[in-house]
Amino acid sequence: MSLDPTLFVLFAAMAASLAAVSVSAGVGVVRDWRSRRSVAEALRDLETLRVETNVPQVLRPNDVERPLQRIFNRLPHFGDVEDLMAQAALTWTIERFVLYTTLWALSLGVPCWLFTHSPVFAVVGLFFGAWLPRFWVQRKAKKRIRALEAQLPGAIDHLNRAVRAGHPLSAGLKMLAEESPEPIASEFRAVFEEQRFGLPFEDALLGLGDRINLPDIRILITAILVQREVGGNLAEILEKVGATMRARFTIRRQVRVYTVQGRMSGYILAALPIVVGSFIYLLNSDYMSVLFEHPIGKALLGFAAFLQFIGFLWIRKIVNVEY
Repeated sequence: MSLDPTLFVLFAAMAASLAAVSVSAGVGVVRDWRSRRSVAEALRDLETLRVETNVPQVLRPNDVERPLQRIFNRLPHFGDVEDLMAQAALTWTIERFVLYTTLWALSLGVPCWLFTHSPVFAVVGLFFGAWLPRFWVQRKAKKRIRALEAQLPGAIDHLNRAVRAGHPLSAGLKMLAEESPEPIASEFRAVFEEQRFGLPFEDALLGLGDRINLPDIRILITAILVQREVGGNLAEILEKVGATMRARFTIRRQVRVYTVQGRMSGYILAALPIVVGSFIYLLNSDYMSVLFEHPIGKALLGFAAFLQFIGFLWIRKIVNVEY
């Protein structure tokens, strides 16, 4: 008994898609598990040190996980979405994000099924719709972090001038919160308000590093904490930190210039099949109509769209230089 070619193509496309998603999910689960294990070990060491030194424990409201939130934090798609929403200054809950993900997945997957009657198109629509809310949150977070990155050297200079004028560091943070532009003003305002209402200053600074996934912020926090521990000229330290951040900012801009060719290649390769296919359809619609009418053509179109999406993400990963 021979297998229908249409069913064979459909099964092959769905198997390849599920295999790619399974491998991606498996890598994400293993990576999250290793990260959670290392963090748990570090927290156990800190808790042991806290008990031995009789340091009081301070618990933020966000540190208390709800049952549904604990489940979502174990999934690769939702594991870091709360951090992304905090970096994007969104007030969404994880339940609201899941609701948006479900609605977008259904709003794209169901029409794809109704118009094409193709399981491949339906699966591609579901995955693309489920990916859109996370993509939007990630884009918003990156835009805000870039604004913070551009404002940070000026904020450090402002803090340096306040320290040289004789103000304590907490007063300098208050001046930053009142006189700096957004979004950096709200972040330093949070640090000032947390230590004002009883949170240890070190924990307030570490909370700033948790909210902003930026190496420059961690450099600033480390410099301040080391100075408070061993002493030294804080104004001179802040001046050197500001110079280091300006040099890193210059290097980042140079890297973006050097990798612009790779990013443009990704955009062109993603748009080229669509543009060429549209021109061919306008010149000879009968020749291209086979792809939209024949079941094998529909399956090939869905599989090609999936591969285009994977290739675009792959190119973006290659040109995303970490430093």
